[in-house]
Amino acid sequence: MLNNILYQFLGEPLRLRAFVALFFLPPRHKGTKFHKVITISSEIHFRDETGVSFKLLLLSSLCFTLLLSVSVHAQSDSIYKYLEIAAKNNPTVLQKFAEYQAALQKIPQVGSLADPELSVGVFLSPMELVNGNQVADVRLMQMFPWFGVLKNAKDEMSLMAKAKFELFRDAKLQVFYDVQRSWYELYKIRKDISISEKNIEILKVIERLALVKFKSASSEGSAPSPSGSVNYSGSSQNNNPGSSGMQTMGSVQSKSGSTEINQPSSSMETGSMSSPSANTGLTDIYRIQIETGDLENNISLLRNQMITSMAQFNTYLNRPVTSPVFTYENIAVDSLKLTLMAVSDSMLANNPMLGMLDYEKLSVEAREKMVTRMGYPMVGLGLNYTLISKTQFPMGLPSMNGKDMLMPMVTVTLPIYRKKYNAMISEAEFMKSATAENYLATANSLQSEYYQAVQQYQDAKRRIKLYDNQYMLASKSLDLILKSFSVSNSTLTDVLRIRQQTLDYELKKVEAVADFNTSAAWLRRLGNLETNGNKWK
Repeated sequence: MLNNILYQFLGEPLRLRAFVALFFLPPRHKGTKFHKVITISSEIHFRDETGVSFKLLLLSSLCFTLLLSVSVHAQSDSIYKYLEIAAKNNPTVLQKFAEYQAALQKIPQVGSLADPELSVGVFLSPMELVNGNQVADVRLMQMFPWFGVLKNAKDEMSLMAKAKFELFRDAKLQVFYDVQRSWYELYKIRKDISISEKNIEILKVIERLALVKFKSASSEGSAPSPSGSVNYSGSSQNNNPGSSGMQTMGSVQSKSGSTEINQPSSSMETGSMSSPSANTGLTDIYRIQIETGDLENNISLLRNQMITSMAQFNTYLNRPVTSPVFTYENIAVDSLKLTLMAVSDSMLANNPMLGMLDYEKLSVEAREKMVTRMGYPMVGLGLNYTLISKTQFPMGLPSMNGKDMLMPMVTVTLPIYRKKYNAMISEAEFMKSATAENYLATANSLQSEYYQAVQQYQDAKRRIKLYDNQYMLASKSLDLILKSFSVSNSTLTDVLRIRQQTLDYELKKVEAVADFNTSAAWLRRLGNLETNGNKWK
């Protein structure tokens, strides 16, 4: 029955096999010169009805498919090119670097002496002195902090600048991780769309086959029953030669009686035989249409997600959100080249956030030393120059008349109000304690992220192994059913179903590889490890 349906739908069985060979050609190669070569080959070989020609066609189709699937379309942009663009253009990275450069400018500010003080006093009416009249008074004073204050201040700002640089490194690592995560997400979406489109093509073929089967079942169910025709012929025959008129009347009566009796039985047989198969075929068509509608809706949803993912990806690169983003047809499984324990050790030793808190703690210790020394006296050194004019009646020696005076000066501050200095020391101690607690909290948070990343890493690794094996088994099943189909021992529906299952496992494997590489990028971000430059192809 099914062979008749397939023959009505596709012609001769050999042409059906040609359709299968062409159907399994990847969609991106249809319409190309390779597709034309295979089409011409199928037309030539299927004119010959030998089994050798079909085997040659199948072998040539598989060779062309493997050759074209291995070839990779090289893109001008790669993920590492995108990382380079993000490092140069990302606003967050540039902001953190500008903050680091601003922090560097604080070092000469705190490491310099206070500005000297210059005061000038002019007498509107000269003051009479013993040896002249005092006209003006000029004073210059320079204050010096206690020993070590300036050095500790420079150390504090230098360490704070290093902490800012660690924040810059952390921002760059985070942007690199976000770029890779978004790129893998976009890769998954595009592969999902591609495989869903393949599934829709398979479902459309199955729907056409189910529709032909449904029409064939309906046409066969509406045909008259063979038993009615036998009764009809049997009632019209009479072997008695002596009664021709009675024979004619009897034959007419038997014809009418047999017709009246056998027609209802024929309709009952048709209803009992064709209705279940027709309903089953119609149910298959509806189920296929429902599945096709779900896939089309999923593709529309994925296309909207792709637009959103591309916009998010381009924001990391600080370029127009509609800029095209290239992904590869296939990606390889990434590798850390380190054990998970080594990643954990590298995280605790090299993570920028922990490094930032280490520098912050050292800067607080330097500040504590600085404020302690700020409680000591400050010393000021200066000069006082007095301008004296001559007088007509000097009271002292004539040689001293109108001689200016130069007086060295020393000033010392008296830090007797200790409350503010004690508060500054207490503030530094509390800041040091807060930094230590922040370090522990950050280390615990990193450990939590590390175990989450390890869980995703191991889960993705397990799924890659599982779906790789499942895909291999499905591919072997597809090969076996294709061989069985070539000798007409299996149906096309079985072939297409196995092919659809193979595509489903291919999608799951793609998602597992993308999740594995994303978790590997997450672990490298936590451990401040370099990205492997030869893992994308």
